Amino acid sequence: QLTPSSFLRIGQLSNVDLNEDVRELETELPRQHPNEIPHNEKLLSLKYESLDYDNSENQLFLEEERRINHAAFRTVEIKRWVICAMIGILTGLVACFIDIVVENLAGLKYRVVKGNIDKFTEKGGLSFSLLLWATLNASVVMVGSMIVAFIEPVAAGSGIPQIKCYLNGVKIPHVVRLKTLVIKVCGVILSVVGGLAVGKEGPMIHSGAVIAAGISQGRSTSLKRDFKIFEYFRRDTEKRDFVSAGAAAGVSAAFGAPVGGVLFSLEEGASFWNQFLTWRIFFASMISTFTLNSVLSVYHGNAWDLSSPGLINFGRFDNEKMGYTIQEIPIFIFMGVVGGILGALFNALNYWLTMFRIRYIHRPCLQVVEAMLVAAVTATVGFVMIYCSRDCQPIQGSTVAYPLQLFCADGEYNSMATAFFNTPEKSVVNLFHDPPGSYNPMTLGMFTLMYFFLACWTYGLTVSAGVFIPSLLIGAAWGRLFGISLSYLTKGSIWADPGKYALMGAAAQLGGIVRMTLSLTVIMMEATGNVTYGFPIMLVLMTAKIVGDYFVEGLYDMHIQLQSVPFLHWEAPVTSHSLTAREVMSTPVTCLRRIERVGTVVDILSDTSSNHNGFPVVESNPDATQVAGLRGLILRSQLIVLLKHKVFVERANLSLVQRRLKLKDFRDAYPRFPPIQSIHVSQDERECMIDLSEFMNPSPYTVPQEASLPRVFKLFRALGLRHLVVVDNRNEVVGMVTRKDLARYRLGKEGLEELSLAQT
Repeated sequence: QLTPSSFLRIGQLSNVDLNEDVRELETELPRQHPNEIPHNEKLLSLKYESLDYDNSENQLFLEEERRINHAAFRTVEIKRWVICAMIGILTGLVACFIDIVVENLAGLKYRVVKGNIDKFTEKGGLSFSLLLWATLNASVVMVGSMIVAFIEPVAAGSGIPQIKCYLNGVKIPHVVRLKTLVIKVCGVILSVVGGLAVGKEGPMIHSGAVIAAGISQGRSTSLKRDFKIFEYFRRDTEKRDFVSAGAAAGVSAAFGAPVGGVLFSLEEGASFWNQFLTWRIFFASMISTFTLNSVLSVYHGNAWDLSSPGLINFGRFDNEKMGYTIQEIPIFIFMGVVGGILGALFNALNYWLTMFRIRYIHRPCLQVVEAMLVAAVTATVGFVMIYCSRDCQPIQGSTVAYPLQLFCADGEYNSMATAFFNTPEKSVVNLFHDPPGSYNPMTLGMFTLMYFFLACWTYGLTVSAGVFIPSLLIGAAWGRLFGISLSYLTKGSIWADPGKYALMGAAAQLGGIVRMTLSLTVIMMEATGNVTYGFPIMLVLMTAKIVGDYFVEGLYDMHIQLQSVPFLHWEAPVTSHSLTAREVMSTPVTCLRRIERVGTVVDILSDTSSNHNGFPVVESNPDATQVAGLRGLILRSQLIVLLKHKVFVERANLSLVQRRLKLKDFRDAYPRFPPIQSIHVSQDERECMIDLSEFMNPSPYTVPQEASLPRVFKLFRALGLRHLVVVDNRNEVVGMVTRKDLARYRLGKEGLEELSLAQT
C-alpha cells in the first residue's frame, strides 16, 4: 500500500504562505483565509527539530575525554549532584512563591465577594454581587491570558505535553527558556486567582524542567550572562537528563511525593533511563519537597514542624474507619470503569474543542477574549448554582473557610458554596474529609455536571494551568455521590464512608483523563499519607486506563498529536515489518566531501528548500577506481561554527595547519547557533578549502537498506539518534533516516497509515 511516490508528497503542502514572525502553532495563519486554519491531525509538522542526544565523537571530543583523568571525572559527578540539589531547592522555592501568592490573593478576592454578598442578601440586589465576582475573575484572567498570548505562547496549558516531547527528543521552540518560566509562574497565579477550573500542580512540572535546563548550563542566554561554570554540561545529552530531574522535582513539590515524582519522570517523561540517573532524580525530588516543606512551615509560623510537604495536601485519612472489605473490590472496579468512560468523554470533547481553537481562535486577541469569557461564565455558573441551591448545613463543627449564608437560617451555611466559592484544592480536601451528611446528593450531582464541562472548556485556553486538580475535583464529587447512594442502599452500613469513595472517584477520574497508573498511585498514596489504599487505587487506575484507552488516547498524547509533533513511541507500529529502510528513508542525500570548497558548504547551508541538519561526509578524491564511501557525519551547527571562526585555508597550501578550534568554541555557541544568513563569507573566501576530518563524527550509526522498519526504529529510539545513515553494500550513502521518517507511520483505525509532512 506504500509506493515510492509517497515520498514526493512531502512538498505539496508547502505552498501555504505562512508569516515568518508568528512562532506558535495555534497562531500561524495563512494569508489567504485569515479566519480559518485548515488544520488536520494527520500531519507532521516540519518546524520541530530533534535534539542531538548522541554525542558527536569527533577528534576534538576524543582528545578532550582522553585528557580528563579519573579525578576530574569524579568532580564532574559531584557537579551533577550539586546541580540536582540546586534544582530541588529552586523548584521548591518557586512552588512556595506560587502557593503563598495564590493563598493571599484568592483569600482577598473571596473576602471581598463574601462581604458584598452578605451585604446585598439583606437589602436585595444580588445581581450586583454577581457582576462584581464576574468582573474580578475576568479582569484577573485577562492579565494572565495576555501575558501568555502576547509574550510567550509556549507557556499556555500545563506544559506536560511539551516537556514530554522534549524528553522524547523533540526540540520545541522556547520551551525551556527563562522567559517561559516567568510567564508560567505569573500566569498560573493569575489563572488560579481568577477562579478558573484549573490547578497549579501541572505547571510546576514545566517550571521545574525550565529551572533544571537553566541551572545545568551555568549561564542564561536570555539575560546574556555567562557564569563560566558547568561548561561540560553544555550539550543536549546532559541537559536532557537534568530536565527529567527537574520534572520530577516539580511533581514532588506539587504533591509532596518524591517517589511519585521519580515514577512520573520514568512513566511519562524520560525516554532514557539508568540507575545513576534514578538516584540523582530521587535526590532532586527529596530536596524539592524538603525545601517547600521547611519554607511553608516557617511561613505558617511553626518553624520546626515539617507538616506541609506539598502544594496540595489531601489531609490524613483515619485508619480506624478507613478499612475496606472484599465485597468492595467489585465496587472499586466499577468506579474505575465509570472514571475511564468519563475521562474518555472529557478527552473527546476537549479534542473537538482544541481542533476548533486551532482553526478559528488563533489570533492572540481572540484567545484573550475567550479566556475572559470562560472566567466570567465560571463565576456566573458558580453564583447561579449557589443562588438556586437550598442545601443548608449547620455552621458549628464545620471547617468552611468562607461560609456563605445567603437564604439559609442563622447559624447555617449554603453547602454548594463550599464547592464553588473556594480554590479547587480546598474543595477537594472538603469533599474528602467532610463528615457524612454535609452534602445533599442533588448538590453534588449538579456540581459534577457543571464542573465537568467548565474544566473541559478551560483546558487548552491560552492560560497557564493544570488539569490535575479539576479532574480530582470532578472525581471526588461523583465519588462522594456514589458513596452516599451506597449508604442509602445498604441502610447506612459502616463501610460506606463517602470520603473513601470520594478518593477512589478522584483517582478514577484523573486516571481516565491522563492515563497514568504507576506514578499516580504513588502520588495519591503519598499525598493522603495512607498506604492502606494502595491496592484499591491501583485497581481503580488500571481499570480506568484500560477502559479509557479502548475509546480514545490520553489527554497529553492527544495534545501532542494535535500539535503535529514527530513523537516516537516505545515501539514501532505492530504491522510495519513489511517496510524496509529503503522505503522509509529520505532521498536524495546532500553529501559533503572530506575536503570541501567553502562556497559549496555555504550554498548547501543557505538552501532553504532542503533545510537539512546532518550531512554525511564522503571520501574526497574523485578517482574512478575508488568508491565515494561514507567517512563520517557532520552537523549543521558544527559547520556554522567552523564558518564563523573561519577555519579554512586557500587551495594552494592545503598542507598548512588550520587554526585549531577547541570543543569550547562549539559549547559556547550552544544552544542558539547563529543562522547561516548572519555569517558573512567574502568572494575570495568562497574559493578556500575546508577540511572536515577532525570535526566530523567518524563513526556514525548506519543501517543497510534492507533493514526492516522495526529494526531501524529500535536502533533510532534506543540510542536517541537524530540521523541514521542508510548505506548499500559498497558503503555508499543511499539515504538518511530522521525522526520524521519514522514518526510518519502510525497505527490508525484501518491499520498502518502514513502521515503527510507540512511546513506549518
